[in-house]
Amino acid sequence: MAKQNVAEQFVDILTRAGVKRLYGVVGDSLNPIVDAVRRNSAIDWIHVRHEETAAFAAGAEAQITGKLAACAGSCGPGNLHLINGLYDAHRSMAPVLALASHIPSSEIGLGYFQETHPDRLFAECSHYSELISSPKQMPRLLQTAIQNAVGRSGVSVVSLPGDIAAEPAPEKAAETALVTSRPTVRPGDAEIDRLVEMIDDADKVTLFCGSGTAGAHAEVMEFAGKIKSPVGHALRGKEWIQYDNPFDVGMSGLLGYGAAYEATHECDLLILLGTDFPYNAFLPDDVKIAQVDVRPEHLGRRSKLDLAVWGDVRETLRCLIPRVREKKNRRFLERMLKKHADALEGVVKAYTRKVEKHTPIHPEYVASVLDEVASDDAVFTVDTGMCNVWAARYISPNGRRRVIGSFSHGSMANALPMAIGAQFTDRERQVVSMSGDGGFSMLMGDFLTLVQYDLPVKVVLFNNSSLGMVELEMLVAGLPSHGTTNKNPDFAAVAQACGAYGVRVEKPKDLAGALKDAFKHKGPALVDIVTDPNALSIPPKIKAEMVTGFALSASKMVLDGGVGRMVQMARSNLRNVPRL
Repeated sequence: MAKQNVAEQFVDILTRAGVKRLYGVVGDSLNPIVDAVRRNSAIDWIHVRHEETAAFAAGAEAQITGKLAACAGSCGPGNLHLINGLYDAHRSMAPVLALASHIPSSEIGLGYFQETHPDRLFAECSHYSELISSPKQMPRLLQTAIQNAVGRSGVSVVSLPGDIAAEPAPEKAAETALVTSRPTVRPGDAEIDRLVEMIDDADKVTLFCGSGTAGAHAEVMEFAGKIKSPVGHALRGKEWIQYDNPFDVGMSGLLGYGAAYEATHECDLLILLGTDFPYNAFLPDDVKIAQVDVRPEHLGRRSKLDLAVWGDVRETLRCLIPRVREKKNRRFLERMLKKHADALEGVVKAYTRKVEKHTPIHPEYVASVLDEVASDDAVFTVDTGMCNVWAARYISPNGRRRVIGSFSHGSMANALPMAIGAQFTDRERQVVSMSGDGGFSMLMGDFLTLVQYDLPVKVVLFNNSSLGMVELEMLVAGLPSHGTTNKNPDFAAVAQACGAYGVRVEKPKDLAGALKDAFKHKGPALVDIVTDPNALSIPPKIKAEMVTGFALSASKMVLDGGVGRMVQMARSNLRNVPRL
């Protein structure tokens, strides 16, 4: 039997760690790895058209499965293209192993063709980034990289010169057990004791939840019921906490809605659960705050804390629920629920008034129809910009749907690549890319990846021929919009030319039928929907100094617009609250 080379050993270790796919673009320095994948039935090479797509796809796969995913780029420019998607994966806490192929080892440091230093370049967007300079390093170094990615929930990068990848591997090393899942973390007794005391002493408690509440929905609901707490959420907490939530008061942040802002400011004690919510101007500075997070570096970096609790949200709540005293007074909860319902009632008309006759089509209407016709277990991947607004306002979570996007890194062009990674995890599950025309056209070449692999991703394209969020930012800053207009083709015709299903929708009455037909299609499909570029209105008193990107610096700001089925949920919650 022929002796393994380093590339074969590398691929074997990846498969033992559970990696099923390696996303990337082939290149000479990657050839030994690609050939090793070709000969290993446990892993597939996924040929994308741009390495940025490879990294986004791997990050999405990791977020959907909770398991390690991997991508690769050839030396120099090839692996440089990975960096944006890796930043996103790292900030989304997605376990991803990136292989950055390198120039010949004898030429490193001599200005060789395509030379970069990937072990340095990726340091900021990874927990671990190291160069393999000898075959003897490889097994232990790759194992260490995997354990960093999985154990610390983020990116690890291994730089491997092509010549070393082709060398004979050292004698078979012991198969060290690999870390493939994270442990639970229980807070210390002193922190639990202090948090119980703070909760019992407070008359009005509000819970504000982020993505760290994944898997803790039942515990959050039981805890909120016991202490009569309103429950708000950040954007990344929406999919985990909004559904089946009789205590829901909406979302805070620039895209927020409902009474989450009021609930976090009018309480005696605010408890931040699993959220690294970045917009500290939306957080109060005159109430007591406790924060629970499994990542200790998140504790207190957004607001001044009265108590920092290092632990999993679910484990922490399991410790708290039996110990806190049940509160009897429901007045604060009922008042916030009423404010929430009133706030949603006040904006719901924005997308219902003559919407079925309005052209160009209201994007709010598109999102509300999409929410109705999409599957109950659909995965929505969401482009940064106005698509974030529509997903936040209209896509209804139910415990089975997933909504992922570049919510922490804020990159354009993420939705289509993420949809690729999500669809590869399950070809039978409906995956919908909520794409803006700006984001879609930026990495449009990878629509061909859908066709090449016959991936049944459905691209719902919000086509307003502009960079809508940028126009809004310019408007708020008092600047005339400039450089934000896109001259677009008929994207449906482009999809058809690529060999996919494509349909263009310009009238509201055709929308529902077009979406249903596209969703019934067995392969990839694109629905090009011409939407109103002026659909988003903002309150008239906003000043330029109030907004920097997505942050609020001077005062609360709420975008005007509808809220879809959330208003029905708010009405139901208010109606079902028992009165004192």
